[in-house]
Amino acid sequence: MSIQILPLQQEDIPGVVECIQEGFADDPYFKWVYDGTRFNKERNSSSLTARCLWGINNALFYVAKEVDNNNQPQQGGRNGRILGVSCWLAPQPASQAQSWYSWSQLWLLSFRQLLTNIRFFGRGGLIVKRYWIWKEQQTAAQKEIWTDKERGYYFCNIVTVRPDAQGKGIGRKLFEVVTQRADREGVKCYLESSKSEPNVKIYEKMGFELVKVIDCDDGGDVCRLFCMVREPKVDKS
Repeated sequence: MSIQILPLQQEDIPGVVECIQEGFADDPYFKWVYDGTRFNKERNSSSLTARCLWGINNALFYVAKEVDNNNQPQQGGRNGRILGVSCWLAPQPASQAQSWYSWSQLWLLSFRQLLTNIRFFGRGGLIVKRYWIWKEQQTAAQKEIWTDKERGYYFCNIVTVRPDAQGKGIGRKLFEVVTQRADREGVKCYLESSKSEPNVKIYEKMGFELVKVIDCDDGGDVCRLFCMVREPKVDKS
C-alpha cells in the first residue's frame, strides 16, 4: 500500500468533513472561536460540506488516500478513509480583478451557509465577536506580509492529518503537491497556524519562515497565530 494525493471529489466530502473535525478538535483557534458548550457538530458538518462543494471548483483541495498496487483508492473499512486533507487558495495578483464566476461562486457559498444558519437556528456555537476579531487581525497581517502584489501567494487555508495516520509523511505530501507547483511558477506560499509546537518547526523544515505573530484578543482571552511565508525554491540543476 502507498499514499496518493488526489483532488477532492464530491464522494470524498463526508470523509473530508470527518477528517477535519478530528484533526482540529484540539486546535487552539477552534477552542477560542467556538463555545464548546454550544458547539453543534452536525451544523459544523453542514458548513464544512458547503466549503468543500465550493472548493472542488474554486480551490486547490486535496485528499490523502491509501491506494493498492494498481494505484486504486481502497474501498471500504479502514483503508477507505480519508487520511489527510489540504485546501489551498490560488494566488490572486492585485492587478487581477475578481471574475464574475468567482463572485458567483462565493455568493453561492454564502447562500449555502445562510441556509445552514437557518436550518440549525444559528451558528452552532461560533462566537461571532471573536470571528470578526480574528478576521480583522488576519486582514491586517496579510496586508502587511503579502508584499508580492504582482504574483500573489498560495495560501494554505486548511491542512490536517488524522492523528493515527501522522508520522507517515502524509502532511509533507499534502504540502508538496502545491509547493512544488509554486516553485515552478516562482510564487511564494503563506500559512497561519495557531499551534506553535510542533507545527512551526515542522513547517520550517518544509521551507516556511516565521514572519509575524498576531494576537487575537477578546478581553484578555488571547488566541495567538503564527504567520509563515515560504520563498520559491530555484532548481539549480
